[in-house]
Amino acid sequence: MGRYIIRRLLQAIPQLLIISVILFVLMQASGDPVATLGGRTPPRSEDKERLRREWGLDQPIMVQYVYWLVGNDWVMVDSDGDGVSDRYGQRRGVLRGDFGNSLVTRQPAMDVVAERIPNTLTLMITAEVLIIVFSLFIGVYSALRQYSVLDNVLTALSFITFSMPIFWIALGLMYIFAVRFKAWGLPHLPTVGMYDPIEGKTLSQVVWHLVLPAMSIALIDIARYSRYIRSNMLEVINSDYIRTARAKGLRERAVLFVHAFKNAALPLVTIIGMDVPFLLAGAVVTERIFAWPGMGRLFLDHLTRTDFPVLMALLMLISVAVVVFQLLTDLVYTWLDPRIRYT
Repeated sequence: MGRYIIRRLLQAIPQLLIISVILFVLMQASGDPVATLGGRTPPRSEDKERLRREWGLDQPIMVQYVYWLVGNDWVMVDSDGDGVSDRYGQRRGVLRGDFGNSLVTRQPAMDVVAERIPNTLTLMITAEVLIIVFSLFIGVYSALRQYSVLDNVLTALSFITFSMPIFWIALGLMYIFAVRFKAWGLPHLPTVGMYDPIEGKTLSQVVWHLVLPAMSIALIDIARYSRYIRSNMLEVINSDYIRTARAKGLRERAVLFVHAFKNAALPLVTIIGMDVPFLLAGAVVTERIFAWPGMGRLFLDHLTRTDFPVLMALLMLISVAVVVFQLLTDLVYTWLDPRIRYT
């Protein structure tokens, strides 16, 4: 197993390099960061040229990529934008943990991203727990009570929920639990932000503001996950080895949750392993609608400013998370199904 993990990690190195090249080229082609400076009073043309030289944007794209990857502290650069290389660069490169400074805030890009990671993790973990708990309950119940009235109702609700766009669900929840509840004189939920600035960032405030965005993310995935669990449970509980287990006199609960559920959960592990890394990016639409200060909202804010360092830091963080969670998914497979062995 140890050799397998090391081999997978070594295989990830060229994958991440290829991904970084593709992302870097796409980011460079997405726009000119100097053109977005200044708002309604854009800088003069000579100032734009000076900033391009100062930020190294006048260099060929492969040179910019090499500086981004390994730093530029080994070459002379134009530090003041006057067209003359006057000192060694100060960037150490991504391989040494330096993603450069944000073109908007001038802070280190990873510091800008790191400020938002806890907020996104709070939203993501809450939504994922809701998704797993409710989808397991609904999926297993629907499989065990196939074609019952409640199974048909849950199936219909799942298809309706899954077919709705997330912005519609978010706006619908806001209308019901914020607007209508307030009109009816009931306790109503907040619709924007992570806490009330007057009350401060307390645990109760964060939880209260977390309800609607977490529900918006969870509802669609509960519908999707529960369908997978239902179909897999139906396939497994009709298998020969389940009938054999029942014939041996095992209790029904042991048959279902020890023998059937572990095998039925294998496809679910794959789905969760694929979904969790992308949740790290934050639910972009949900964070935007509810003004949740997470990584998804950060991505949109800096995308409009063409802030390459922050965007690349966000995208590479997601790429690394995909590799790590795929490896964790394979390891969970071996625990759920002992027949699977990795060497």
